[in-house]
Amino acid sequence: MGKQLCYILLFIATFSFGQNPMVKAEIDTTSIRIGEQFNLKISINETQNVILPKLEIKGLEVIDSTKTDTVNDFLVRKYILTGFDSGAFYIPQQQIFIKNQAFFTDSLLVNVATIAIDTLQVKKFPIKSIKSEPYGFDDFRIYAYLLLAAILIVGFWIYWFVIRKRKESEEEETYKILPPYEEAIYRLNELDEKLLWQNNKIKEYYSELTEIVRGYIERELKVSALENTTDEILDILKEFKGSETIQISKETFKKLRELLREADLVKFAKSKPLAIEIKEDRKDAEDIISKLTPKPILKEDDELE
Repeated sequence: MGKQLCYILLFIATFSFGQNPMVKAEIDTTSIRIGEQFNLKISINETQNVILPKLEIKGLEVIDSTKTDTVNDFLVRKYILTGFDSGAFYIPQQQIFIKNQAFFTDSLLVNVATIAIDTLQVKKFPIKSIKSEPYGFDDFRIYAYLLLAAILIVGFWIYWFVIRKRKESEEEETYKILPPYEEAIYRLNELDEKLLWQNNKIKEYYSELTEIVRGYIERELKVSALENTTDEILDILKEFKGSETIQISKETFKKLRELLREADLVKFAKSKPLAIEIKEDRKDAEDIISKLTPKPILKEDDELE
């Protein structure tokens, strides 16, 4: 029974030892010259749950590395290395994790030798003069900024003192104050072009029509007509007529009264005259403006005659 137990333990130990992962690092040469390249290969007899290290070697440089590959149940990764300083350099042990257990490779020694130069055979050349670098934008940056600033200043001066002044002088409109009659006729023609009542804007039409007539009365007869009511305007004109300062016939007075009251009905009582009535009111407005004038003042010489 004791011998059988020993055999079982020996078998288990042998089996466990055979199952331990194996990691291996090898190089294709141990001696190179400065700048020459050599290969480092790391191989592991496991393919699952393996973490390879990030290779960092003092004195040597990693130029490139291949992707991890599987060859005959071995996980293989190759690195291309070189050295640019002479001397002996160690590739230290690399820590590799297999199934969360750390394993280490062997350390390797690489000798980097200098290249012997036969100074007797090398042809000597004279020392070259310093070569000037080509000009770039930075060499002219300050001049570009100064030129840009000068252009902006000149452009601003031209705009402010030439173009702006000319534009202002062109945009300035000269307004000529028309006589009351000419202004009223001009505004009546403008009102016709707006086509207000034709577009069912009768209230706006009568408001502007009577405003033209009131404005003419205020300017031509010096009567406050824009701010007064219809009855107040008619009463004032009666008084002026009685004092014989204005020339107004009964027919003209009647047309004015009917026009102003018609406009009041449209504006305040929402009355809607027919098209023929609107045209007649427009004609009456122009007739009132033409005939409602101040009485001319006679000079003393005329009175004597």
